[in-house]
Amino acid sequence: MKYALAFLSCLLLINCNHPQPRQHSPTPADSLQTDTVGLATDNSPTEIEPKPVQQSRLDYDTTQWTDIALLDSSILIDMKYATTDNFVQEKMYDCGRCFLRPEVAKAVVAAHQELQKQGLGLKMLDCYRPRPIQWKLWEKVPDPRYVSDPRKGSMHNRGAAVDLTIADARGQELEMGTPYDFFGPEAHPSYTNLPDSVLAHRQLLREVLMRRGFQPTSTEWWHFSYHKQNYALSDVLWKCY
Repeated sequence: MKYALAFLSCLLLINCNHPQPRQHSPTPADSLQTDTVGLATDNSPTEIEPKPVQQSRLDYDTTQWTDIALLDSSILIDMKYATTDNFVQEKMYDCGRCFLRPEVAKAVVAAHQELQKQGLGLKMLDCYRPRPIQWKLWEKVPDPRYVSDPRKGSMHNRGAAVDLTIADARGQELEMGTPYDFFGPEAHPSYTNLPDSVLAHRQLLREVLMRRGFQPTSTEWWHFSYHKQNYALSDVLWKCY
């Protein structure tokens, strides 16, 4: 009996001195869990970084204007006044976007699609010309034989005229007898002292466009105006990117 009491006393003494488990304090790491591949993943809400919004090229009043490159991207654009390759040898446009009135643009596309059936297409050399640019041209060349007086304005200033030519499937311009912006009788549609192939090219351009409501001018084989509707003069300048 004496020995049993001594054994119980020892057991009680051991239990009293054994340290109790410490209460676990939460730490920032507790917000993390380990996934099936052993990587820590944060379950707290994450703020999503917004993606940059791509700038739309529809940066104009589509009821009044059409960027022809967006209407038919197969039409070649070579806006000469966005370069120095023009009769004033100076860049007039900040960039070469071809704008026309919507009805005019659709007529151009119809003519282009007709030419595509022959393996050809249109190449735009000038389209809508803002009147502030017309003033710059007038200051350079104040001669109404070559530049319309901006106070009266031109069909270009109304978005109803085009300067253009025909290109083949490789983008090469067909021979038209003179360069663009050549001021002389050789550029007149009535001038016939040219190779038959040149005369045929000019006639093709004229016939295709006239079927779509355009009228030629008497001094420039490349210039055609749309006369099915009247448009007001415009000072609108397009944006460049």
